[in-house]
Formats: sequence, structure tokens, C-alpha cells
Amino acid sequence: MPSNRVVRVRASEGSATAQEMREGIAAIQAEMRVTPDFPEAVERAAAEAAAHPRLPELDRTDIELVTIDPESARDLDQAMHISRDPDVPGGYVVHYAIADVAAFVSPGDPVDVEARRRGETLYGADSKVPLHPKVLSEDAASLLPDEVRPALLWTIKVDETGEGTDVEVVRARVRSRAQLAYDAVQADLDAGRASELVGLLKEVGELRLAREAARGGVSLPLPEQELVDAGDHWELEFRQQLPVEAWNAQISLLTGMAAASLMVYARVGILRTLPPADPRDVQRLHRTARALGIDWPAEQLYPDFIRSLDPSLPRHAAMVVACTRLLRGAAYVSFNGELPAQAQHSALASEYAHVTAPLRRLVDRFAGEVCVALCAGTEVPGWVLEAMADLPDTMRESGRRANQYENAVVDLCEAELLSGRVGERFTAVVVDVEEKDPGRGDLTIQEPAVEASVSGPGELPLGEQVTVELVRADPASRSVDFRLVAADG
Repeated sequence: MPSNRVVRVRASEGSATAQEMREGIAAIQAEMRVTPDFPEAVERAAAEAAAHPRLPELDRTDIELVTIDPESARDLDQAMHISRDPDVPGGYVVHYAIADVAAFVSPGDPVDVEARRRGETLYGADSKVPLHPKVLSEDAASLLPDEVRPALLWTIKVDETGEGTDVEVVRARVRSRAQLAYDAVQADLDAGRASELVGLLKEVGELRLAREAARGGVSLPLPEQELVDAGDHWELEFRQQLPVEAWNAQISLLTGMAAASLMVYARVGILRTLPPADPRDVQRLHRTARALGIDWPAEQLYPDFIRSLDPSLPRHAAMVVACTRLLRGAAYVSFNGELPAQAQHSALASEYAHVTAPLRRLVDRFAGEVCVALCAGTEVPGWVLEAMADLPDTMRESGRRANQYENAVVDLCEAELLSGRVGERFTAVVVDVEEKDPGRGDLTIQEPAVEASVSGPGELPLGEQVTVELVRADPASRSVDFRLVAADG
């Protein structure tokens, strides 16, 4: 299954189907030995840190920052303000405040040790296994509105083309003015009543998207897959990403690229990298597009194909999710004195670093510390340099665990979705065949748009349209299997 899927569940309180889903997720957490709960010593240390943050001297509570997130979010890593640059015609000044986890967590303390063990927050079907205790991640360290918070304050100048031209990051006290929700912000934009800040976010976001396309980069507009409780069964819906979500993401990407430029120039830091796409994965995606009835001309490069998709259409949304396969091989690389041989993130067509989500991802805390030191002209702290040697391995393991968790939840959701339909026949396309056993492989069915395993009496017809029968959809084992009935081509 492709990873990085965003799955939501919409269910009636107390329904049997919703209870079965909760029990399935609890079973996944037990099998993987992960839990949203923290050891008592970690909770005590987090509570003590929350009560005594290390507030910086610099006061920038004058900047009218806001956060823009899903409505229910409490772990708010980022707050922004955008204004026109008075010194550069057509230019902009972006202020981006990032939660300062190091103001609460010290190297080697119980919260730090537990965070290094976890690596990142795990998500799936409205479940969450957080990186830090909630007293920090959803309260004292979160950039909640009307609260003075320690932050790493990025100031990035952007020219009239959307290119970043200057960057600085410092520790500062900040105060968000409002917690905005994507849906409400988009509604205000559509109604013509959006604030100046939101209007400038649209301008900068669209400029950045144009620059991304010109570089040959691409951001996957991942839709949310939503399982809807229909009483005695589930139905699958897709919620497309709103334009404001894409613009907001571009500010985070702008900051990550600025961070990478600081690190590359100074020859010290930790980058997020991605090798060029494997041609075999691109070929598989061509077959998936055929399965979903989407035209993909052979001469069209995959970034241009992805940009041509309309995630408001269910089949296109499923195609975007399938394209996460091209993100395989993403990694972290740390360096001190010599640049790594592979330093680029190929999907972004740029160097890139993770610095904007320290409440939810361990590496961001350390990368942020590197950038603060570089901008201040001071030495990178020893505890950061010591940790950097092991961070790529730590994050690789946490990424593996996150993918395993997400995939298990997706498998559970798809088994729930198809349970009760065993024996039905579906139209599908075989998108992959096992090398050692060509009678087994994977397929994509058109409706509902899911990917699953398939077996047949002989070699599966790779890339061909087929008729298959659902032979198993078992939520308990999170397994979905189809049997080849006939090749239609």
C-alpha cells in the first residue's frame, strides 16, 4: 500500500462500525507496541518544563501572527505573518514563527530521551501517538492564540517572482492573534472578505507554486480519504486539498529551502533528501492511471501529470495517493565539513530541510538549532553536533514505524470498507506482478478506488484490465484479497 495517506473517519457516536474501527486501531497499537500514553517520569518532566519555559529576551509579540490549521488541531507548530516589503517593489516579507521545543526540553532529560525513542508523531484514522506529552505539544509549547510563546522566528524576504532572497532566524517571544481553520479561510477568500494577510498568502503561495513548476518540482496535493459510517457499512469519500492548504504548505517549503541554503553554505547541518524516481515506479503509476481511467500521455513527465490531476474527482484523488510511491527512498543526511554526494530532494528539485514541525518530528528541533547558530554567527551547540551523527538512523527507523502504522490503518480501513462484499466482482487493472511468483501481484479497482493483492491460476496480465472476485475482506487480520476471474483485454 502507498504510505502517507491521510485517512479520516466520520462515524456516529456509539455505532457498531465505529467501535470496530477503534478496536482495530487499538490492536494495531498493541501489535506495534506504540501508545499515546507516556511513562510517568516523562509526564512529570514535561509538566515541570511547561511551568518553567526558557523565554528569550527578544520580544516580537508586536508581529500579528496567525496559525492556519485543521479546525481541531491543538499541536500548532507554525504561525505566520506576511507583509509587502517597503524596500523592494513587488516584494514580500514573511515572518514564520516555529514552536521552540528546546525552550522546554533539555538534552538527556526524560522528555528528550522519550522523543528520541519515538522520532515522530504517528497518525491514522483520527488516531494519534504523539512525539511529546500533550502538556507540551498541545499546550505550553503550542502556538495557541493569545499566549506568549518562545519561538524560532524566521524572517524571509521574497522578491516579486516568489524567490527567497534573504533569511534570518532568531529566538523570540511571539503571540499568535488567531487560530484560523482552512475551511473558514477558504470560505472568506471565496466570498471576497479575506484579510490582507490571507490575500498576501495567496499571492506568495501562487508565486511559489509557479517557481516549483519551473524548477521541475512537484508537491503532491494529497486528498483526505474519509470513511463514512453508513449505518451497517462504510463508504469511501475523498476530500480534496483546498487552495489555501497548498499556499500554506508553500510557506513551510520556502522555510525548509531557506534552512537548507544556510546549512549548505556553512557546510553543516541535516538535509531531507530524495533520489530521482525509479523508472519502474513511474511505469507502475502509468498502469495505475490506466486502471483508474486517467489519460497519461507517454511523453508527459510525471510532475506535469501530477499537476494536471484534479483531486476533487475521486479517481484523480486516488491517483494522487498512488503517486506517493515516488517518494520512496526519502532520507536524512547529516554533514559537517563536506557536503553529501546526494543533497537534493528530487521531488522539490532543490535542497531542503525539515525545520517547521518540531512538535511532531524530532529532527526539526536539531535542524532549527543549527540555523539559529549560523544566523547568530556562533558555533553550533555540541549537543546538536553529537546528535546529528545518529539522527538519520533515528529518523529512518521512526519513518519505517510511521509507514508501518499508516499502512496498517489503511489496510484496516479498506478491509472495513469491503467487508460484506465478499463474492462480488470488480473491474480492475493489474499494476504489479511479483517476480518470484508471477501468479501473484497487486491491482487497482476503479470503484471503490483501492489497491489490493490479487492471485490467479497463471501469470497475471501486467497492465491489463481484468475482472476479479473479492475472496476475503477481513478487518480482524486487515487483509483484502482478490482472485482473477478473467482477463478482459
